[in-house]
Amino acid sequence: MDQGSIARILKQVSGGEDEIQQLQKALLDYLDENTETDASLVFSRKFYVAQWFRDTTMETEKAIKSQKDEDSSEGTHHAKDVETTGQIMHRAESRKKFLRSIIKTAPSQFSTLKMNSDTVDYEDACLIVRYLASMRPFAQSFDIYLTQ
Repeated sequence: MDQGSIARILKQVSGGEDEIQQLQKALLDYLDENTETDASLVFSRKFYVAQWFRDTTMETEKAIKSQKDEDSSEGTHHAKDVETTGQIMHRAESRKKFLRSIIKTAPSQFSTLKMNSDTVDYEDACLIVRYLASMRPFAQSFDIYLTQ
């Protein structure tokens, strides 16, 4: 991955959200800009929003399950684990809130949500997609699957 380009995109994209959310917003803005030239981008945009919402939900469920498993197996409660689970839950809720606001936005309002039309071009959008895909659990465990 070209971390320099990712850092450049993050600098261009304004917002106080976390890194992943900023990249998601930049990609959605790129897709919104180009829906007039390619109608399939409307489907791509909806797919990404749905997939990211699902990923966030799965991350939350996994955190809750791991917390319950640790509580039942050890019998004691670790403050550090609770804090980490709390942080995951807070981050997941903020991502869900962001995605819900995107879902509720009517297509005619997309243009008002755009930050900068020059922020992301085709190559940057491809890089963002590859970067976000590398953050998914399957991509992170791909070497394990190949080894098995």
